[in-house]
Amino acid sequence: MNRSEALASLTAVGQPYELVELDVLGRRIRAFRNGPLNLRELFEAAQSERTFLVYEDERMSFAEFWQRAHRFAGLLRDRYGVRRGDRVAIALRNYPEWMIAFAAAVSAGAIAVAMNALWTRDEIAHAIDDCEPKVLVVDWERLERLPAEGPRSAPVVLVARNRSALPAWAMPFPPFADTSPDATAATLGDIAPDDDAIMLYTSGSTGHAKGVLSTHRAVLSALLSWELDGAVAVLTGIAERPSAEAPQTAALLAIPLFHVTGLHAVFLSAVRAQRRVVSMYKWDPAVAATLIERERVTSLIAPAAVTGDLVTYARRTDRDLSSLEIVGGGGAPRAPEQVRAIDAVFAKAAPATGWGMTETNAIGAGLAGPDYLAHPESSGQSSAVLDLRIVAADGQVVGPGVSGELQVRGASLMRGYWRRPEANREVFQDGWMRTGDVATLDGDGFVYIVDRIKDLVIRGGENIGCGGVEAALLEHPDVLEVSVYGVPDDRLGEEVGATVFVRADVDPAHFEPFLEGRLPRHERPRYVHVVLAPLPRTASGKIAKRQLRSEALIRLGLADS
Repeated sequence: MNRSEALASLTAVGQPYELVELDVLGRRIRAFRNGPLNLRELFEAAQSERTFLVYEDERMSFAEFWQRAHRFAGLLRDRYGVRRGDRVAIALRNYPEWMIAFAAAVSAGAIAVAMNALWTRDEIAHAIDDCEPKVLVVDWERLERLPAEGPRSAPVVLVARNRSALPAWAMPFPPFADTSPDATAATLGDIAPDDDAIMLYTSGSTGHAKGVLSTHRAVLSALLSWELDGAVAVLTGIAERPSAEAPQTAALLAIPLFHVTGLHAVFLSAVRAQRRVVSMYKWDPAVAATLIERERVTSLIAPAAVTGDLVTYARRTDRDLSSLEIVGGGGAPRAPEQVRAIDAVFAKAAPATGWGMTETNAIGAGLAGPDYLAHPESSGQSSAVLDLRIVAADGQVVGPGVSGELQVRGASLMRGYWRRPEANREVFQDGWMRTGDVATLDGDGFVYIVDRIKDLVIRGGENIGCGGVEAALLEHPDVLEVSVYGVPDDRLGEEVGATVFVRADVDPAHFEPFLEGRLPRHERPRYVHVVLAPLPRTASGKIAKRQLRSEALIRLGLADS
């Protein structure tokens, strides 16, 4: 079959991935008829004695995971007063407690808020005040970034893996030998498919990060969409049909869980697949290679920077990591050379990629294997539960090969931005969501991302708002004007660059200690160009960012003059 025939067969009436038309949240969508109704059903149905989580020397089965998450859900309801729609915020490393807290929160009917563990003290404080969680779960590193008197908008703070005595306003993450009675589905309450389930923060072009609020249906639509893509790959001959006797597959969790890729594509997608999730304390390609070999890891889904590191390490050490079957990810386009390198360096691994957003719950377009090798600059073809279109600046939908803004609609879209009605009005138009990406679609439906409308730098899959970096630099008493932009980088996709107009000549390195504490390390500019004259402006009076970026690329030898 070709892809269209396979999709038609698998989504037909009576089939496991049957699609139906529904009116949801005021939008007409194609939704899966079958599958879990909410995330609690997803976790509950997956109980088995197979290993689910591996972290260093700790191992936990699917049944043990659900038992602990279920008990913690009961504690959230009975001890901490969490009710439907309340927020439970999570700010810690990829420890097992992160995943337990998430599963418990969504199973209790609360909204699980995944907070960026890289945030500074001020950014964490803003997010806590913004989402007002009933419970905040942190680790020791994040605890040290909270105010000495405790966060004013989080009445309960639970600390996982604490290293010392806790302040009076914090409590240890509950041990799972806790003797309180188990919660039951009845006490936890009903959860409807369109109840809110998760909130992840995403950087905008200006100001603070925005909370992206999504429902249970939206998240599950993304997970089932990936399953459908896998079934399509079998029918089209890209992948082999899995054998019932095949050993358990395993995924390496090499990206933070506060990223939609780590949360959805690695953690949550492993649940129904009964896939083992192997978590790392921090990314290190040598450690990753050892874990891949020890745990027989079959998939690595991560940004290009991470997979590029592993390719380089495997090539240097002559390790073929023969258990790997899929090496994929998104966040920023891979260089075509890296796509070919994945195919060449790893014995069996098929390269894969995709385009998605936090706002689409990570899905959008995708491709893998021979299709990816044939279209290495593409982000793939549309998910079956989404529609994509290209719209020109005049608002007209354009045809194949013509660039414009990529817009999307469908089942996995967020409900909207948390407490940002003006942002919702700007991004949603007649049911379509504006992505801020400039793209083209070819005649076969392959998407090519060519530019960005939003003023963002995407570094290693992490969105960095240029406006926030500019605001931090403008706090320096000698800075008069500043423009921040993305600089291409082979490993990370982009690095942060800045052109700064100052009162008196200073060494660019002077700004690094000034920005420490104001910006997380990954947001601080790698390239700073100091000038002693006002920055050029466009006819409308705006700083000519494109011109300054072009000049920076020439200066750095990344473009011809």
